Amino acid sequence: MISGGNATVFVSNMDRAVQFYTEVLGLKLTNRFGNDWVTVEAGKGLTVGLHPASPKYPVPGTKGAIMLGLEIDEPIENVVARLSGKGVQIKGAIVRDQPGSFAHLEDPDGNEIYLWEVNRQVVPATEFAHAGTV
Repeated sequence: MISGGNATVFVSNMDRAVQFYTEVLGLKLTNRFGNDWVTVEAGKGLTVGLHPASPKYPVPGTKGAIMLGLEIDEPIENVVARLSGKGVQIKGAIVRDQPGSFAHLEDPDGNEIYLWEVNRQVVPATEFAHAGTV
């Protein structure tokens, strides 16, 4: 069911964050969707997702400004049905977007978790980096 993970970090400046995570920390840029979302590979199956600050989420650098994303390797509808059968409440509807399908839930303490069924058609970073955004 779960095949990987993603720690999401909310940032105040996307370009500065990308430069820090890639050039300073040496992590590999794997995807960039303009200023909406960036992923960098942190090794051992962990991806760090960088997202811009938003009124919907805590201010970068404060408690709660990081969330957990779990990559799944089967249709998201199957996972949602299985978790719902175990009493997990899915927050809202399944969202389908360019990078894949997403479902949101919370752990018992109210920490946000999202499930991500990856769209395997996403263009690698090396191909769209020259175009600026995807």
